[in-house]
Amino acid sequence: MPVSSQDVTVVALLADPYTPTEIAQRMALTLPDRLADKSGQGRRFDVEVVSEPFTSGTEDPPTLMRRIMDRGNAEDWDIVVALTDLPLHSHGRKLAVYLNHEDGLVLLSLPSLGGLRLQTRARRAVEEAVLGLAGPQTTGAEGPLRSQPLPGPFVDRPAPVHPGRSGEKETDDVRYVVSGPRGYLRVLAGMVRANRPWRLVPGLSKALAAALATGAVATVNSTVWSLAASLSTPRLVIATVGSVAIMIGWLIVDANLWHRPPESSPEARQRATLYNASTVVTVGIGVLVCYVGLMVINWVWALFILNGPVFASVTGTPLDGAEYWTLSWFVASVATVGGALGSGLESDEAIRAAAYSKREQERRRALHDDHGD
Repeated sequence: MPVSSQDVTVVALLADPYTPTEIAQRMALTLPDRLADKSGQGRRFDVEVVSEPFTSGTEDPPTLMRRIMDRGNAEDWDIVVALTDLPLHSHGRKLAVYLNHEDGLVLLSLPSLGGLRLQTRARRAVEEAVLGLAGPQTTGAEGPLRSQPLPGPFVDRPAPVHPGRSGEKETDDVRYVVSGPRGYLRVLAGMVRANRPWRLVPGLSKALAAALATGAVATVNSTVWSLAASLSTPRLVIATVGSVAIMIGWLIVDANLWHRPPESSPEARQRATLYNASTVVTVGIGVLVCYVGLMVINWVWALFILNGPVFASVTGTPLDGAEYWTLSWFVASVATVGGALGSGLESDEAIRAAAYSKREQERRRALHDDHGD
């Protein structure tokens, strides 16, 4: 790996647009000083952030590494760290990091870092990768100078990220893979976080309007009062699960969110399973947030509109705190089904925009266009 003169190492953060670029820009504010403090020996670091869609049209890690290599060769960079919010796969394994010590290249998949403290975990991973590449070099048995490989486990975590040797020597010499159920859940959490499921509720304005209207009408319906008063807690739970499942299924089917693998290989099926799981969890979290919001709104509406004596004359039960809670709970289930029907008024693009990050929308749009061709 070449190093710039005067003990200055130029590090480029090559980031996909949107979330990876935001993370890289925040990271670049403190990364030079942190690297200098940790490396010692009077070495200085310059960090540049370059935002461009280097993953456009492919999810193949060797292809991405060649793109990064070509991009780095065209610039005066010593180390290139590429950040993407795509989950990477190779030979049936979910990949966290690709490293090429000879050319000073790093490819980091952000979903492999999980859904919590992403900025901190990404910074630590980048620091460790850069320090490993810029560290003391050794002469291997095969001749060329090589930087010391990073100590495992990567970013000092006992599991599920472990170092693994690559069989594709032309693009990387060390890779870190995510394995086991815990690793799968971590990648899934990272993908769901990238989709930002909390945006689903305000993004589906027509479905939300239908749900609110359904809830407002149901709250003053005497038949609904009688049903709510007669339902036991297990039945209310069943109503909740059923209404939420209907809403999730309707959104996925109606907007064609289900990912179908373009080929029948095991790796393609595994990738499709991961994408579909992230879709279900993303939509599920958004629907649950909507459900809780409907409960609160229905409860406030019931406090304002209901008359205790009238309610008691219909149901034979006094209108107390427990009845307010039970009615609001049941009406939220009814309103969620109404919202599912109202979501049919939304365009597919509006639902995708609410359910997915911009980067994931572009990936799925490109995949759809490829199928159309």
